[in-house]
Amino acid sequence: QVQLVESGGGLVQPGGSLRLSCSAPGISVRINTMGWYRQAPGKQRELVARISSSRISSDIRIDYVNSVKGRFTISRDNAKNTLYLQMNNLEPDDTAVYYCNFIDAPLDWGQGTQVTVSS
Repeated sequence: QVQLVESGGGLVQPGGSLRLSCSAPGISVRINTMGWYRQAPGKQRELVARISSSRISSDIRIDYVNSVKGRFTISRDNAKNTLYLQMNNLEPDDTAVYYCNFIDAPLDWGQGTQVTVSS
């Protein structure tokens, strides 16, 4: 069973930045549509960013939830088989546990990585 591994979270002040990483040993992040999700205390898990597969086309589609547009950037390093989420200008409402997963055939959720934005 492939296990998703997220890392890169931490405590940051408002306006700060973090870069999250996600690895999925044994499964290509390039040929699968993948997403970053987050779950804040007392709230449902939400999809915040996704990047389409490049299996068929080199035209990549990237989507963001409105609340993170212009601040977050999803990307992947095919050579490292790693998915990233660059988060800039972080706000207290971004505080959550962040997870990655495959969109079309989700795996069991990993441990996630905690992001706390607080002064």
